[in-house]
Amino acid sequence: MTLLKLTLSAVLALALSGGATDATPAARGRWSWPLAPKPSVLRTFDPPDKPWMSGHRGVDLGPAPDGGQVTSPADGVVTFAGVVVDRPVLTIDHGDGLRSSFEPLTSGLKPGDAVRKGQALGTVEPGHCGSVTCLHWGVRRGEDYVNPLDFVQDMRPSVLLPLE
Repeated sequence: MTLLKLTLSAVLALALSGGATDATPAARGRWSWPLAPKPSVLRTFDPPDKPWMSGHRGVDLGPAPDGGQVTSPADGVVTFAGVVVDRPVLTIDHGDGLRSSFEPLTSGLKPGDAVRKGQALGTVEPGHCGSVTCLHWGVRRGEDYVNPLDFVQDMRPSVLLPLE
């Protein structure tokens, strides 16, 4: 009877996770937070219904001290380092179609530079969250923005199992 309960619990957990228990890099513990200690999420991911509409295509983390160090959440290669509108931005290609972008981030890195998980990327500058200094972190899979928190937290639903 106990084996049957364990088997049914495993099947239920697999079904609730969408059929994959290892669906994201976070489930494998592959990515880390770009700020330490673990920051607060000041603004959550809120993608628009259509690509051209307004929305929040990442998360705002902080508060971060002016000049606070940002680290790479995973291994990758810098694909962009420059100013977009009025903010310094850094983009890293992590492979598997995943790219992270960070702003406002002052960095000495340049396109083509390889980075390792945990390596310093640069420093947070004021300007994104008004009077609070924060880091905007976006992640794209191909051309679609995805929730960066999925890569550092296990966002799968909790499953309550019966006690004996």
